[in-house]
Amino acid sequence: INHIVHNGGLYKRPFNEAFEETPMLVAVLTYVGYGVLTLFGYLRDFMRQWKIEKCQNATEREEQKDFVPLYQDFENFYNRNLYMRIRDSWNRPICSVPGAKVDMMERVSHDYNWTFTYTGRVIKDIINMGSYNYLGFAQKTGACQEAAAKVLSQYGAGVCSTRQEMGNLDKHEELEKLVARFLGVESAMAYGMGFATNSMNIPALVGKGCLILSDELNHASLVLGARLSGATIRIFKHNNMQSLEKLLKDAIVHGQPRTRRPWKKILILVEGIYSMEGSIVRLPEVIALKKKYKSYLYLDEAHSIGALGPSGRGVVEYFGLNPEDVDVMMGTFTKSFGAAGGYIGGKKELIDYLRTYSHSAAYATSMSPPVVEQIITSVKCIMGEDGTTIGEARVQQLAENTRYFRRRLKEMGFIIYGNEDSPVVPLMLYMPAKIGAFGREMLKRNIGVVVVGFPATPIIESRARFCLSAAHTKEMLDTALKEINEVGDLLQLKYSRRRLVPLLDRPFDETTYEETED
Repeated sequence: INHIVHNGGLYKRPFNEAFEETPMLVAVLTYVGYGVLTLFGYLRDFMRQWKIEKCQNATEREEQKDFVPLYQDFENFYNRNLYMRIRDSWNRPICSVPGAKVDMMERVSHDYNWTFTYTGRVIKDIINMGSYNYLGFAQKTGACQEAAAKVLSQYGAGVCSTRQEMGNLDKHEELEKLVARFLGVESAMAYGMGFATNSMNIPALVGKGCLILSDELNHASLVLGARLSGATIRIFKHNNMQSLEKLLKDAIVHGQPRTRRPWKKILILVEGIYSMEGSIVRLPEVIALKKKYKSYLYLDEAHSIGALGPSGRGVVEYFGLNPEDVDVMMGTFTKSFGAAGGYIGGKKELIDYLRTYSHSAAYATSMSPPVVEQIITSVKCIMGEDGTTIGEARVQQLAENTRYFRRRLKEMGFIIYGNEDSPVVPLMLYMPAKIGAFGREMLKRNIGVVVVGFPATPIIESRARFCLSAAHTKEMLDTALKEINEVGDLLQLKYSRRRLVPLLDRPFDETTYEETED
């Protein structure tokens, strides 16, 4: 789709996203699969109730039977009878740095995944396709590790106080000035937890009498922050600008319910890269709507900062936009920077306000000094202020890995969601039995992958999610692709009807499709 024509020059680069429709037969079989599992779930619950089968899940004690039940919602039924069957696909313990390869502790279950025991064996050199280590800074050697170790010996591991009391270190001040410079904003503030950066700061920005317009696929931290704020929340369809504009028009025309007074503030919540879909926000259009209707924009760059843009400055740089057009720029240090925590950047007045009124600033313990130093060193590396071009090379390597990996998967015939430049690559599995099977088969082949199902995704849109890294070599990616291709044939996962034609002379940013008949 040529957005340059259709959006009046808002896009300065091609914007290609794919969300291929689920084939009808696959959708029907997925529903049938969940139906069969649900029927067997009710049968097993009946058998547990009559002591035919041993009941291992949490239940109320006899003396509590007359109280309101704690464990009778659908999600607990799902956990008991569906999730438990494939529980071995999650929470796998690794015992090494989460780099391009990891070591994993082997574990087995003798009671159908209710409990696990460790064998004592360590599975070595598993290719890690699941960690958010976009720029490869999760490492135990190199400049970041050495700088963090030096600061650890000088400052210790903890601060034991909040920023407003005795926990404001010179390192924290240095970090915030550096982040503000990196983002191109007036000021920035760092927090010790990425999730809390959203959930605790949104309530400080909006409240009763305000309106939040939130993308339907926003992260749980944004959803929680919006709910805690007390503001009215309205949801627009994912990345759908017509849906967003309709909500903005209605909000301005009708005002608040019953009183019809104007809203105090209208805040649009979006993410840079959506971590389950692999899609990139249509930021030029969002900013155009925000300016047109005089609202505010809150941009969560947790997955896009470091991973997008020619110099890793995120989705704003990716589209060639002005950072001043985004009112609140939020991001995390947990992914591209290999550390922990989050930040908010914007105008000085905004940051000064949050230093006083943000719960994360007033009540949370300050960031650990070695973690701060890890971020400072990695940001300087990305900016080239360490005197090397390592950071720039990593950003470019991630972009190359992303395009190569996505293209090869599409050529194989998998349904792949998201934008062609997104390092988050969802491969659609759909059927419940294939969630666990895919994770197990890949681990047998020494590839560590993340499989995702309900409630993180819609119940029939289960998927495997790969996260690319600059630390992945072409040999690693080729090995992973070979095994994914083999497992895809074994489990019959190649659902796509729009198979890419592998052409050696294909232009860099064009994609050729060939309709194939089943």
